[in-house]
Amino acid sequence: MSTYTDHPTPEGLLVRGTVLVVPGRGETRATYERLGRRLAADAWRVRVLDAPATDPDGWATAAARLGARLTEALAGTGAADDPAEEAPASPGRPLVLLGADTGAAALAALLAGPELPAAARPDGVVLAGLPAPGTAAAPGTAHDWDAELEVRTACPTHRGRLTDDADVHRGALDSPVPAALLAAAYESDPGVPALLLTGDADPLGDPAALARTAASLSRARLAVVRGAHHDVLNDLQHRAVAAEIVTFLETLRNGLVPLVAVESSTW
Repeated sequence: MSTYTDHPTPEGLLVRGTVLVVPGRGETRATYERLGRRLAADAWRVRVLDAPATDPDGWATAAARLGARLTEALAGTGAADDPAEEAPASPGRPLVLLGADTGAAALAALLAGPELPAAARPDGVVLAGLPAPGTAAAPGTAHDWDAELEVRTACPTHRGRLTDDADVHRGALDSPVPAALLAAAYESDPGVPALLLTGDADPLGDPAALARTAASLSRARLAVVRGAHHDVLNDLQHRAVAAEIVTFLETLRNGLVPLVAVESSTW
């Protein structure tokens, strides 16, 4: 049985690169069906993995297990070869790892440590909805689904998808995130261009802390989404957020040189 969901690119289009998505607490692969289809429509091959385990004993080996799962998900994409030897026109590269909530924290920890397999070394990373240090859990959401939805999103479509998905782990946001994971996310350099995404209405986020982190990194961009809650990739602003991700992906392909420069504007 596959450990990921594949979103292939439209037939007849050249693949522009690969995006591996790692969900966060309580989420399933189906949570990112909408985002996966949207990125795939722009000719990016997308594969969505299962969320990292949230049990306390699982975090000790989370990075190593995630590295193995990323490598497995790369099979057949053309992105699994040594990136140092990869031809610029490879259909599998650039490779971008995209994580949300604990998925983002786990990716940051993996990039900061020695467990990342060479084949899974990305060309860029997107960290969305990183929990703030010290506020990594949402108290009161363990037994109150409406309260958890309020923390997660204001989007009725996303609320319905979460509610109707029997595999969503309700109350997962009440599970704390290990301090070591958050330290890796906020204090280490991933070594590749990074896009940080957060909502200014996320009760678990800290845009000021993320701003300090972004300023400390050599190649980072912080995008704050107005009115967005914790599930910043799936809130009411999901179209604009997906566009921001695509802009990052295309800029990465262009050597971090923006493809569109605004010369003049009256708004």
